[in-house]
Amino acid sequence: MAERTAASRGRYDPRTTLSAPAPTEPAEGTPTAANDRLALNGMGSFDWDLETGRYHLDEIGLRLFDLGPDEFDGRPSSLAARVPAEDSARLNEAVARAMREGELTFAAYFRLIRRDGTLCWAHTQGRILRDPQARPYRVVGIVRDAEEELAHAAAMRTLAADRRRQTDSVRNTTEALARALTVRDVTNVLTDSEGLRRFGADGLALGLVDGDILRLVAVTRQPSAELRALDDLSVTRLEDRLGLAEAARSRRPQFIGNEEELITRYPRLLPYVEQMGIRAAAFLPLAAQARSIGALGLYYGDRRRFSTEDRNICIALGSAVAQSLQRAMLFDQEREFATTLQNTMLPRRLPKIGGGTVAARYRAGRTGREVGGDWYDVVPLPRRRIAVVVGDVEGHDSHAAAIMGQLRIALRAYAAEGHTPATVVARVSRFLADLDTERSATCIYVEADLETGSLRLVRAGHLEPLIRHSSGRASWPAVRGGLPLGVATVLGRDQYPETRLDLNPSDTLLMCTDGLVEHRGQDISEGLEALAAAVHSGPPDLEKLADHLCTELLAGTAQDDDMALLLLRRAAVPGAHAERQMVQHVHQADPEGLVETRTMLRRSLAAWGAAGLIPDIELAADELLTNALVHTDGGAKLTVELLTRPVRRIRLEIQDHSSELPHRRAPGETATSGRGLLLVDALSAAWGVEPRGTGKSVWCEFSLPRDGHRPPAVRPG
Repeated sequence: MAERTAASRGRYDPRTTLSAPAPTEPAEGTPTAANDRLALNGMGSFDWDLETGRYHLDEIGLRLFDLGPDEFDGRPSSLAARVPAEDSARLNEAVARAMREGELTFAAYFRLIRRDGTLCWAHTQGRILRDPQARPYRVVGIVRDAEEELAHAAAMRTLAADRRRQTDSVRNTTEALARALTVRDVTNVLTDSEGLRRFGADGLALGLVDGDILRLVAVTRQPSAELRALDDLSVTRLEDRLGLAEAARSRRPQFIGNEEELITRYPRLLPYVEQMGIRAAAFLPLAAQARSIGALGLYYGDRRRFSTEDRNICIALGSAVAQSLQRAMLFDQEREFATTLQNTMLPRRLPKIGGGTVAARYRAGRTGREVGGDWYDVVPLPRRRIAVVVGDVEGHDSHAAAIMGQLRIALRAYAAEGHTPATVVARVSRFLADLDTERSATCIYVEADLETGSLRLVRAGHLEPLIRHSSGRASWPAVRGGLPLGVATVLGRDQYPETRLDLNPSDTLLMCTDGLVEHRGQDISEGLEALAAAVHSGPPDLEKLADHLCTELLAGTAQDDDMALLLLRRAAVPGAHAERQMVQHVHQADPEGLVETRTMLRRSLAAWGAAGLIPDIELAADELLTNALVHTDGGAKLTVELLTRPVRRIRLEIQDHSSELPHRRAPGETATSGRGLLLVDALSAAWGVEPRGTGKSVWCEFSLPRDGHRPPAVRPG
């Protein structure tokens, strides 16, 4: 046995281990019946004697290798010529590895080359027989035709891939449609490139039923204008002989695989088929709750046979589209009702006001069905004054809208009675507290005299206003506030503080609700910074500025909340002396206003030929403005004029809201204050103080020199 196995090992070459199929004659002890059963299954058998190196291949095996009985001499080289080199190497490696690693069996697929040069797949499976020392001495097994088996497997893999693609297509389309709220959102999902890819179509058309007609609401490719002029299919009757109309009318899908059948069934489509290269089409009914709501047309640029799988996926996608459209149509109807209700509660038109202009905008939230509680109003008051208000009721439903309407009416009534801003807001808070509701509300109320630029503001839990100055700079004045309406009354804290501001000519006051600056995933501070930047970069025209703010701050956002915005601008001061007079309001809460005032002061003095007096006048203006801002409760109004009679001089006047008159003091050497009026006295030709009904005015005059020398000072008597 040892000699036999040694001789076997000497004759074995792994490079020639082709699984030679079974011998041409049955091996000893092999039942003929077993061979017959293998033959009936198309299997040939092989027996490889590793001692002699001889292959025995039966008749079925020879037939598989496309060899005659006299063409095979039992040597491996005779079979190797029938196997491609790469397959032979792979097969040899499988057999050698099995022998090397002590395995009992091996199996592999390989290709065979027939006489005519064609390739076919075969499969072999062998068993390795070993002696007591585990050395291989014989291999027996089968070889069979695997062409049909692999073809069936490939078809199954293709079918599985198609089913996965179809499942993914339905899932992806359903997920995309689940995020669509409006009919426009649904059409966007269908007509984009991804929508066509999901349907596997080259074109798409969507029509919705409107009474007895079908309106085309979305297409991916429009025919030429000339063709539309001849026969416009955008609005058709349901009785028309057209694919979409028939699908919507009958609620049965239509699948047409070639252009001849398409034109025969629907002759009106002939010019469209020719111009747009349509070769096949599917018309799918869209039905929801047993009611036809439209039809979906899919167009293909090649002929096709719609398989059962193709039809099923189209029907499934059509069902998903129908459900989404029904939901979107209901949403649009509810939104239209809510928006109409909200708009009827807002002012139908803004009144014309003297001394300025006003602009307002309202935008409903895009993601909610219900109406919100944001509002704005402009109320004319006696003595050419106006009241402007922006408010926000808690919640987004019809209850919030109803409360908003009641608050707006109550506020207008209290304002028209002539109450102060603090009283108006306090009474509105009590009114809300008396209503049978748990809702609160915020608002900012402003009484404005645009002739003088005087503003009186009250803030109830609302955002602070923003001022855009004539130079374009935006600032946030500090406006004291109280608790929201209703809450303040319940807690006994509805005595609202009042803030006074001055609005310069050409300055703009902005008030808004938080829907303009607060968005999902963004901190409100970022929204406020974006608002200030948009105000600064916006156009000068008030209406265009309002549109600019809505576009810059709301475009690309979810806008869960509704938004109200109001802009109030004071007109430029008219008059013949406008070129020789500069008026500037400096807010107590706006330190940067002093810098802007100095710039405008220098510019005006240089234009009037008083450049030589700029240092003195600027220093005097700084001292008087600082006194007003530090020692009074409010801002100050600076007026600089060029006077020509009886002599040419510059008059500087500072007005504030305090009736307490300033006194010139004699500070000690170590004092840090008290020298302001001493400086004014030393620098100016004359100065004085005049009481006013709403405060006082401190003025000083500077004579314009003719020879460059300072004129003698004139002291007040």
